[in-house]
Amino acid sequence: MATPSTLILASLISIGEKSIGGTLTAAEETHWLARLNSMMESWSIDRLMCYQLVQESLALTAGTASYTIGSGGAFATDRPNKIVDPCYIMDANNVRTQLEIISIEAYRHLPIELTGNTYPQYLAYDSAFVTSRATIFLYPKPQASLTLYINSWKALQTFPAISTTLVLPPGYQLAIESNFAIFAAAGYRTVSAEIVKVAKDSKAAIMSLNLPDMSMRMPHSLVSSMGAGHSILTGP
Repeated sequence: MATPSTLILASLISIGEKSIGGTLTAAEETHWLARLNSMMESWSIDRLMCYQLVQESLALTAGTASYTIGSGGAFATDRPNKIVDPCYIMDANNVRTQLEIISIEAYRHLPIELTGNTYPQYLAYDSAFVTSRATIFLYPKPQASLTLYINSWKALQTFPAISTTLVLPPGYQLAIESNFAIFAAAGYRTVSAEIVKVAKDSKAAIMSLNLPDMSMRMPHSLVSSMGAGHSILTGP
């Protein structure tokens, strides 16, 4: 099984920094593990490099509009990079009410909440990084026992130790090894054209696989005003 150590050594061998059968000193382990984690973190802000699109749920509290999300938060899960459609509310009768995702700026411009609303209509995600947590805001406040379902893409894993056993989706090991070779060599070594091509092609293959399926959807407010029986594909 792959470990950060084997990935790093494969990368360094490909640029001539190590020979086959070589090992890393303790100082090299610390340095290169930190550099590898830096590269993985930079990949995490690229949607097409992230393979985890996860649906999760949270039982809401009546009268509560905001929920922290992340390690130790009300929504105890990995902090999402971004929350995406579809997100919805489900009631005790398993009836779904889809939420419109809006920016945190738009949320802050909403009028004062009216009382007596049962189902939120909007969801805003404040991704501000505070102790590994962010915040989800709902509008209006839920006034009944409801469950929130969100879909989000998660950050790629970083590696806590040089010997951590890794389980990676197909294609990621080659992409990490070849791209880390370029990353590690930057500024002091020349990387062969062959390694550059492998890095580019392996990363492009992952991005192509992770490309979201595109679908056409009318805004919820417009669909509501048009009434039933209308389709963006077939017309009224």
